[in-house]
Amino acid sequence: MRFSKTIVFFAVVLLSVGCQTLAKRSSTGVIVARRAQIRSSTAVVAADLLQVNRGDVVDILDSTDVTDPSDNSRKERWLRVKAHDTDTTEGWIEARNVMPDDVLAQSKKLEAEDKDVPAQATGQLRASSNLRLTPDRSGNENIMMRLDSGSSFDIISWKRVPKPKSSESIETDVAPKAGSAQQGSAKSGQQDNDEEAEETNELWYKVRLTTATSPAPAGWIYGKQVELAVPSDIIFYRTGREFVAWQRLDGENKEHAAGDKDVGRDAKPGSWLILEKSSSNQPHGLDEPDFDRVYVLGYDKRNQEHYTAYRSPDLRGYLPAKVEGQGEDKSFTVRIQEEEGGPTKEVRYSLYKDARGVLKVNAPNIQQGRRRR
Repeated sequence: MRFSKTIVFFAVVLLSVGCQTLAKRSSTGVIVARRAQIRSSTAVVAADLLQVNRGDVVDILDSTDVTDPSDNSRKERWLRVKAHDTDTTEGWIEARNVMPDDVLAQSKKLEAEDKDVPAQATGQLRASSNLRLTPDRSGNENIMMRLDSGSSFDIISWKRVPKPKSSESIETDVAPKAGSAQQGSAKSGQQDNDEEAEETNELWYKVRLTTATSPAPAGWIYGKQVELAVPSDIIFYRTGREFVAWQRLDGENKEHAAGDKDVGRDAKPGSWLILEKSSSNQPHGLDEPDFDRVYVLGYDKRNQEHYTAYRSPDLRGYLPAKVEGQGEDKSFTVRIQEEEGGPTKEVRYSLYKDARGVLKVNAPNIQQGRRRR
């Protein structure tokens, strides 16, 4: 009798441990593909059980790596999931179509870091690309999902990071083959011109996305895949320098619609804060400024034409730029580095209109010094 009780005791303990292990492995995930199928198995001839759409939540029960039928050297990750439909359908789905809840939580943390920072610019993808948790394309571990070509987003900030070795990364950061567990090694760098070949670092954009574009609200995108969508209201006022950031000074900045193929369109003309940067064929440095001139473009409603309200001398400026105030009482702030290599400080520019209604700028006195030694 004592022996039997011992056996029962250990059976209960083992069962309890097994349940705890399963619970730790189990989690939830959100569908990131526009449409995907939950299938009866991982086989090519498996039956489709249920179509799921972007934003649907599923329970992740298990996972396995399956050899790619078209390439025996590749493994594709599959997940066994349970859908939240009326039949609580269970089946298998390719892992690339699901974002686990812990990854989504990391993306939300990125979003929270910049909750008080307004969009500095807008952009859209030239080609289907990876949305990553960090500005690093040396591996696949930080990939959240694949964004479609033409996807639009707000740009919150950007940074330059050392360029990874070509043997360790793909050149364009086009998303790898579906479910691939191995690092790609495509070398499209042959198409780069001589100036680009000399670059030792690369540009990344930190972006904010709409729920229709991505369940993940924020992430990083490789700069070569991004085209800045300068509003049509100001695009023709470029004079040899690139517009790198912009915000409206009269009313709210336009929120682009998800999937809008013309995110630069702005129906209502107005006044703008524009940050410009000079073009250069020299390799970019990691600590170079985000912009080198402040440009304020006013708008005369009566004559329906723009005019230059302010153009700063050359400076070393850093994001973020913030427009503050209401109505006629507005100002904007940016960070300026007075001495190259020195600290930055936040400076404020106040706006007002003269007796004729012309927009004017009270600019701070900024001393631009030489590089520190």
